[in-house]
Amino acid sequence: MYKLIISIAICYMMSCDRKPYVEHKVKEEKVADDCKERQSYFRKISNFGGERYEFEKCLHPEFNGGNEVISWRKSDTVFVAFKSPNSASDDKVFHITLDIDSYPEYHYIWIDGDTYSTSPTENNTE
Repeated sequence: MYKLIISIAICYMMSCDRKPYVEHKVKEEKVADDCKERQSYFRKISNFGGERYEFEKCLHPEFNGGNEVISWRKSDTVFVAFKSPNSASDDKVFHITLDIDSYPEYHYIWIDGDTYSTSPTENNTE
Protein backbone atom coordinates (compact mmCIF):
# COMPACT_ATOMS: atom_id res chain seq x y z
CA MET A 1 0.00 0.00 0.00
CA TYR A 2 2.83 2.36 0.87
CA LYS A 3 4.47 1.83 -2.56
CA LEU A 4 1.16 2.57 -4.29
CA ILE A 5 0.76 5.87 -2.44
CA ILE A 6 4.36 6.86 -3.26
CA SER A 7 3.83 5.97 -6.94
CA ILE A 8 0.67 8.03 -7.14
CA ALA A 9 2.37 10.99 -5.44
CA ILE A 10 5.33 10.83 -7.86
CA CYS A 11 3.02 10.68 -10.89
CA TYR A 12 1.05 13.65 -9.57
CA MET A 13 4.18 15.73 -8.97
CA MET A 14 5.56 14.90 -12.42
CA SER A 15 2.32 15.96 -14.11
CA CYS A 16 2.45 19.32 -12.31
CA ASP A 17 5.85 20.09 -13.84
CA ARG A 18 4.52 20.58 -17.38
CA LYS A 19 6.02 23.12 -19.71
CA PRO A 20 3.76 25.61 -21.54
CA TYR A 21 2.84 24.55 -25.07
CA VAL A 22 0.32 25.08 -27.84
CA GLU A 23 -0.58 22.65 -30.63
CA HIS A 24 -3.11 23.03 -33.41
CA LYS A 25 -4.84 20.99 -36.09
CA VAL A 26 -6.65 22.57 -39.02
CA LYS A 27 -9.28 21.11 -41.30
CA GLU A 28 -10.58 23.11 -44.23
CA GLU A 29 -13.49 22.69 -46.60
CA LYS A 30 -14.21 24.99 -49.53
CA VAL A 31 -17.79 26.24 -49.25
CA ALA A 32 -18.02 29.07 -51.82
CA ASP A 33 -16.16 30.55 -54.76
CA ASP A 34 -16.90 34.20 -53.96
CA CYS A 35 -15.73 35.87 -50.72
CA LYS A 36 -18.92 37.94 -50.71
CA GLU A 37 -20.69 34.75 -49.61
CA ARG A 38 -18.58 34.36 -46.45
CA GLN A 39 -20.65 33.96 -43.28
CA SER A 40 -19.41 35.88 -40.21
CA TYR A 41 -19.72 33.42 -37.34
CA PHE A 42 -17.28 32.14 -34.75
CA ARG A 43 -18.08 29.03 -32.70
CA LYS A 44 -16.18 27.55 -29.78
CA ILE A 45 -16.69 23.96 -28.68
CA SER A 46 -14.84 22.78 -25.56
CA ASN A 47 -13.93 19.16 -24.95
CA PHE A 48 -11.48 17.15 -22.88
CA GLY A 49 -8.72 17.47 -25.50
CA GLY A 50 -8.84 21.25 -25.84
CA GLU A 51 -11.02 23.68 -27.74
CA ARG A 52 -12.42 23.59 -31.25
CA TYR A 53 -13.17 26.76 -33.17
CA GLU A 54 -15.25 26.94 -36.35
CA PHE A 55 -15.45 29.91 -38.70
CA GLU A 56 -15.30 30.88 -42.37
CA LYS A 57 -12.30 32.60 -43.92
CA CYS A 58 -11.36 33.80 -47.41
CA LEU A 59 -8.14 32.14 -48.53
CA HIS A 60 -6.29 31.39 -51.73
CA PRO A 61 -7.74 28.45 -53.74
CA GLU A 62 -4.87 26.04 -52.98
CA PHE A 63 -4.98 26.64 -49.21
CA ASN A 64 -3.54 23.70 -47.26
CA GLY A 65 -4.20 24.20 -43.55
CA GLY A 66 -1.55 21.81 -42.31
CA ASN A 67 1.28 23.78 -43.87
CA GLU A 68 -0.07 27.31 -43.83
CA VAL A 69 -1.09 27.91 -40.21
CA ILE A 70 1.21 28.64 -37.28
CA SER A 71 0.35 28.93 -33.59
CA TRP A 72 2.16 30.14 -30.48
CA ARG A 73 1.28 31.44 -27.06
CA LYS A 74 2.29 34.44 -25.03
CA SER A 75 1.03 34.91 -21.49
CA ASP A 76 -2.70 33.99 -21.46
CA THR A 77 -3.20 34.36 -25.22
CA VAL A 78 -2.92 31.80 -28.01
CA PHE A 79 -1.99 33.31 -31.38
CA VAL A 80 -2.94 31.70 -34.70
CA ALA A 81 -1.77 33.08 -38.03
CA PHE A 82 -2.69 31.98 -41.52
CA LYS A 83 0.35 32.26 -43.80
CA SER A 84 -1.88 32.90 -46.79
CA PRO A 85 -0.99 35.72 -49.18
CA ASN A 86 -3.06 38.90 -48.99
CA SER A 87 -6.54 38.87 -50.48
CA ALA A 88 -6.74 38.22 -54.18
CA SER A 89 -9.66 38.27 -56.58
CA ASP A 90 -9.60 34.48 -56.89
CA ASP A 91 -9.86 33.79 -53.13
CA LYS A 92 -12.38 31.16 -52.03
CA VAL A 93 -14.44 30.78 -48.86
CA PHE A 94 -13.34 27.95 -46.58
CA HIS A 95 -15.06 26.54 -43.52
CA ILE A 96 -12.21 26.25 -41.01
CA THR A 97 -12.17 23.82 -38.09
CA LEU A 98 -9.32 24.75 -35.75
CA ASP A 99 -8.46 22.45 -32.82
CA ILE A 100 -6.26 23.99 -30.12
CA ASP A 101 -4.57 22.06 -27.33
CA SER A 102 -2.62 24.27 -24.95
CA TYR A 103 -1.19 24.35 -21.44
CA PRO A 104 -1.63 26.26 -19.21
CA GLU A 105 -5.15 27.53 -19.62
CA TYR A 106 -5.48 30.53 -21.92
CA HIS A 107 -8.12 33.25 -21.81
CA TYR A 108 -7.84 34.81 -25.27
CA ILE A 109 -7.30 33.58 -28.79
CA TRP A 110 -5.97 35.88 -31.51
CA ILE A 111 -6.67 34.76 -35.09
CA ASP A 112 -5.18 36.94 -37.83
CA GLY A 113 -5.80 40.19 -35.97
CA ASP A 114 -9.14 39.33 -34.34
CA THR A 115 -9.11 38.64 -30.59
CA TYR A 116 -11.76 36.52 -28.86
CA SER A 117 -12.25 35.84 -25.15
CA THR A 118 -12.28 32.13 -24.33
CA SER A 119 -13.60 32.56 -20.79
CA PRO A 120 -17.20 31.62 -20.14
CA THR A 121 -19.59 34.53 -19.85
CA GLU A 122 -22.01 34.93 -16.99
CA ASN A 123 -25.62 34.15 -17.74
CA ASN A 124 -27.70 36.75 -15.93
CA THR A 125 -31.30 35.57 -16.05
CA GLU A 126 -32.98 37.81 -13.54
